[in-house]
Amino acid sequence: MPFSHDMVYSLATVVDLINTGADEPDGLAEVGDLEEFVRRREVSGVEAVTSRDLGEVRALREEFHAVFTAPDQSAAVGLLNTLLQRTRITPHLAEHDGHPLHVHYFAPGASVAEHLAADCGVALAHVLVENERDRLRTCAAPDCSNVFVDESRNRSRVYCDSRTCGNRMHVAAYRARRRDAS
Repeated sequence: MPFSHDMVYSLATVVDLINTGADEPDGLAEVGDLEEFVRRREVSGVEAVTSRDLGEVRALREEFHAVFTAPDQSAAVGLLNTLLQRTRITPHLAEHDGHPLHVHYFAPGASVAEHLAADCGVALAHVLVENERDRLRTCAAPDCSNVFVDESRNRSRVYCDSRTCGNRMHVAAYRARRRDAS
């Protein structure tokens, strides 16, 4: 995909955020989980995380999931526009924590949810504008509901992780073929 490093990073962040809700137990069950997410994803400009932030980020996670699983481009655009309309967006150039110059979209003093909505929402907007919505996928493994962004050149990726879901599904298919051949 022809996106800059910061856009790819924001897309990875939104995927990581959505996938915190894909399995049990919920990956954002407590404030500490959100603090760990903020640290792991290097979300800059976040001073402290509260229980209110946790509730807002969990709601945002569901909105982003709806964009990924929207039935068509029009529905995805509508959902993302609704999300972005509630977000104060103030683009500014930033260079921090060893990262090259990039654009942040969140407003000064934004909550963690508003920060994620702005940066990740704009990244998803670029995907839709570039007519690349088909790259927003849900894992094809029947027991996995993780989402991912297919960055492969030929748009052929079907599993969230080839080492886990992909390998498990290939082994199951191999065993089924052997069983049928016997």
